[in-house]
Amino acid sequence: MVTTIISFIIVFGILVFVHEFGHFIVAKRAGIMVREFSIGMGPKLLFYRKNHTTYTIRLLPLGGYVRLAGSGDDDDEDLKPGTTVKLQLNQQQQVTKIDLSDKSNLFQGIPVQVTNADLVNDLEITGYENGDESELKHFRVNHDAVIVNREGIELQIAPADVQFQNAPVSKKLMVNAAGIVNNILLAIVAFTLLSFLQGGVPQNSNQIQLPAHQPSVARQAGLQSGDRIIAVDGQSTPTFNAVAERVSAKPNQRIRLTVVDHGRKRQVSLKTTSQKVQKRTVGMIGVTKSLDSSFTAKLTSGFSQTWQSTKQLGAALWRMVSGHFSLNDLGGPVAIYASTSQATTYGLVGVVSLLAWLSINLAVVNLIPIPALDGGKILLNLIELIRRKPLSENVETAITLVGFACLAILMILVTWNDIMRYFIH
Repeated sequence: MVTTIISFIIVFGILVFVHEFGHFIVAKRAGIMVREFSIGMGPKLLFYRKNHTTYTIRLLPLGGYVRLAGSGDDDDEDLKPGTTVKLQLNQQQQVTKIDLSDKSNLFQGIPVQVTNADLVNDLEITGYENGDESELKHFRVNHDAVIVNREGIELQIAPADVQFQNAPVSKKLMVNAAGIVNNILLAIVAFTLLSFLQGGVPQNSNQIQLPAHQPSVARQAGLQSGDRIIAVDGQSTPTFNAVAERVSAKPNQRIRLTVVDHGRKRQVSLKTTSQKVQKRTVGMIGVTKSLDSSFTAKLTSGFSQTWQSTKQLGAALWRMVSGHFSLNDLGGPVAIYASTSQATTYGLVGVVSLLAWLSINLAVVNLIPIPALDGGKILLNLIELIRRKPLSENVETAITLVGFACLAILMILVTWNDIMRYFIH
């Protein structure tokens, strides 16, 4: 239980960090201000500010985000008329810090009741100092001033020249795509590491391998590593996946295998064992895919396995949109936790395998052109390129809100379905 929880937090944390770091580093290089880089959601636990960015760790390890100045995710603190703040000035009498919090011990400053504020273009705050309404005062705001929000977190203000919405569309496109690219790179690295950990690259041929020091009905029946299973009960099995499909359909049943051993064909009869997988009983004989242990295969495996996984996910998505949709085809944090629990039984190999698979999943799913996903944002960027101007702010906001609502509903349904699948029998 403890191992599963720790592994879940590590795997989920790596996925989120790598994805968000892609957005973060490309935005920084593009001159777009990153106001906050958060790992986790909900209440803050720790925060640290450096180079105009506030780094936070939050309570719930169920995601993370990058707040880009001027983006749809940037819920800037609004200095509405009537708001009372404390202002800290530098020697040039420019505002360097604006305190919106109720924590009087953060710093000493000038109490001001705001009548008007512009932290984007004019960089000015107008208001009454110390409650004296006989004189309206104007305060110039430094370009690099910070605002302390109501949580007590320091955030950089976002003048127009560093806002995401004012960046060239090519830069916005690169920032939105960067998270997906990073997850693809993570999958390549993880699949490559996996091939070295397990001693080779799994081959989808009908040649089998028997796990060392593990009992199996295949070994008891006389099968050996290197044998090829060319048929199960007379049905041809040209690939390992075909063998697995035929065997899994017959739990606790006697089957007949056609085996080729060094060019000699023979018949082997055995009784399968069974295992419960997502409430379904499947047959097993205790064999795995054969491995290509060459150094070249290991070194290139990250690219080949990432491509194969991408094709599998693409085919699954196509089945969903072509009328074969099922909530069982989707999985949320509960499904990831359940998968982590199973992966930890295989040690480091299982966890790295899960990390690779989830990373390419995250990349492919984020490519779907749904508002609120990276794919939806990329689609809006492409529309802007074609139109040579962005959609109106109201239209883009409406599209994003609809996307968020759809995703929220889908997430609730998927989570409930996962709970029913994995924990309620």
